[in-house]
Amino acid sequence: MLTDLLAETGTHLEIAGAALALATAVGVPLALLTAKTRFVRSATLGGVGIARSLPTIAVLALLLPWLGVGRLPAIVALALLALPPIAISVDAGMRSLSAAQREVVDALGLGSRTRFFRIEVPATAPLALAGLRTAAVECIASATLATFIGGGGLGDGIVRGLQTGNETLLLLAAATVAALAIAVDALLALLVRGAEVWT
Repeated sequence: MLTDLLAETGTHLEIAGAALALATAVGVPLALLTAKTRFVRSATLGGVGIARSLPTIAVLALLLPWLGVGRLPAIVALALLALPPIAISVDAGMRSLSAAQREVVDALGLGSRTRFFRIEVPATAPLALAGLRTAAVECIASATLATFIGGGGLGDGIVRGLQTGNETLLLLAAATVAALAIAVDALLALLVRGAEVWT
């Protein structure tokens, strides 16, 4: 039982990690592109917000005809869940500089590259990491649904425990999901605090 649980934990982390990486790879550039244009930002973030309102299990069902079963549709569905908090937080961070700060930056005559890395990235980092923190916890918690499309993970242990009436297995699998979420949340909370100190 413990061997199976360890294997399922590894699969669970792989699915959640891949989904988070995909959401970050899409969400960060998207937010950087839209942060400076109000109309584009409203339309883009509105669409991203709609994606967040969809239940993950419904997205999994919608993806089945195109992506089939297994890990891939689970990763895509979780990435759609993780995308909004990442994109919205990066967008908010990019717009967090006050008008006075922007005037000072303009007066210094910094190039766009220098301005981005020395001013905008430090200002954006705390909010961006806070969004990543939310997305990571949501991915870990919702990755249990991957079991319903053959994706594996700790959802397998939860379902197996329910089907066989094995309360020990059920509790171990559920507790592992909770422990992973708490551990990741605590780690990213430290990174957020570090980013706040850095700025």
